[in-house]
Amino acid sequence: MEAIAGEAKTTSYDTTLLIRIMKITLFTAAFVVVPCFFLYNSAAFSFQFPPIPSQVKTINVLEYFRSLAAIKGKEAYKLEKVLKNASMGEKTVIITTVNEAWAANNSLLDLFIESFRIGNNTQRLLNHLVIITMDQKAYGRCISLHPHCYALKTGNMNFSKEAFFMTPNYLEMMWTRVDFLHSVLKMGYSFIFTDADIMWFRDPFPHFYPNADFQIACDRFNGNSKDINNWPNGGFMYVKSNNSTIKFYKFWYSSRVKYPGKNDQDVLNRIKHDPLINKIGLKMRFLDTAYIGGFCERSKDLNLVCTMHANCCAGLGNKLHDLGVMLDDWRRYKSLKVTNKSKSSSWTVPQKCRHGSRP
Repeated sequence: MEAIAGEAKTTSYDTTLLIRIMKITLFTAAFVVVPCFFLYNSAAFSFQFPPIPSQVKTINVLEYFRSLAAIKGKEAYKLEKVLKNASMGEKTVIITTVNEAWAANNSLLDLFIESFRIGNNTQRLLNHLVIITMDQKAYGRCISLHPHCYALKTGNMNFSKEAFFMTPNYLEMMWTRVDFLHSVLKMGYSFIFTDADIMWFRDPFPHFYPNADFQIACDRFNGNSKDINNWPNGGFMYVKSNNSTIKFYKFWYSSRVKYPGKNDQDVLNRIKHDPLINKIGLKMRFLDTAYIGGFCERSKDLNLVCTMHANCCAGLGNKLHDLGVMLDDWRRYKSLKVTNKSKSSSWTVPQKCRHGSRP
């Protein structure tokens, strides 16, 4: 009986051992064969992960793939391709956003692109401009004019019509923009963001501060680029992709909940004083309106101006009129002889925008 019991125990042990070996074998096969199967099929359909930009390797690879997941599936890879094709040195792009109203024939997008063409050494910058469209008609117009267009998926929101200042649609559009730019930073791309109602006359890069992370235009500039009491304008920003800016954009976007009914610019004016800015090490600078100007505070010297913004101006029709006049002013300035250019030249705008809202 003892012999039989011992034999039974041995058989039971062998059976248990055999089951364990089979489980390990099956697990190993699943771990090795299944991924190989998908890799094979991926190759068959020419699928590949986008290359990780060099900056991302110094930030956080997980953040990079989370940013792709946030934009979702194929759309993430479309965006990566557009950004890569438009990128200049150090993974930097110029970004603007337009909807159907701003992209329509003879609307703001035409004036915006024209300013690059007639500016001083700015036409080359069009090669690095990415136009983000908020609806399908805007995308259709974009691809007829420009090589680097991306159609942002906006869910059930309709951003095609003119969004009047501080209306619910306007606020949703502005916060969608902040969230999108956050994703761009997490993908490792630095950017100049520019509203499409900004005319580009000279390359602004020589006037950026090399050690700053986040640089922004002003409605009012007090002469000190480090003073957070300057009144910023979110229509023009130069933002480097790094840990500090990624954290800042996350904080900025989440702060909309704390300040309901406020736009991105109003919220920025509040959070720029927050202790978190210093804690995350964000270096913020405010740009001189002598170079980066607008209707709120004009760049008075046409020999210095880089960009001019139709800010402090309500209504698409008013913007179109005054920006058209602005381009004529610039053409007139360019036609002057060099000796005459050294004399004081001035804008004849704002005209219809003269009574627009001001900070």
